[in-house]
Amino acid sequence: MAKERILIADDNVVNIELLEAYLDGCDYEIATASDGSEALQVVKSFRPNLILLDIMMPKMSGFEVCDILKSQPETQGIMILMVTALTELGDIERAVVAGCNDYLSKPVNKAELLKRVENLLKLQSVTDELMRLRKYIDRVEDSYGPKRSEN
Repeated sequence: MAKERILIADDNVVNIELLEAYLDGCDYEIATASDGSEALQVVKSFRPNLILLDIMMPKMSGFEVCDILKSQPETQGIMILMVTALTELGDIERAVVAGCNDYLSKPVNKAELLKRVENLLKLQSVTDELMRLRKYIDRVEDSYGPKRSEN
């Protein structure tokens, strides 16, 4: 079975190293990005299941990255956990509007991070399976042709 892929996007190298250390020992493949534009490029090549996304980054904010990813069919299923120092209600609401799946405030608690990562990856797996089943059902229904109306 393929490893789950996690992208850590943060402009602070210490934060990236901390999150990597917290995830060390878990069976995840990890990539990093240091700004919003780089995060979008890494998404194209790395194809993560989950992004740990800082909000305040140069070139493009985490809000913008999230909004772009959630607006595109090929990336809208990626789980996004905002990991940020911003804790105002307005910031949390803006993250939700942008499409993030969860929100975690810094400083990050290791146990809480690991549980949220685990839960979001499970949710993504279940969502992917649901989509596969829906496509299968649609194909089966299409193979029987148009439905006959009863007289």
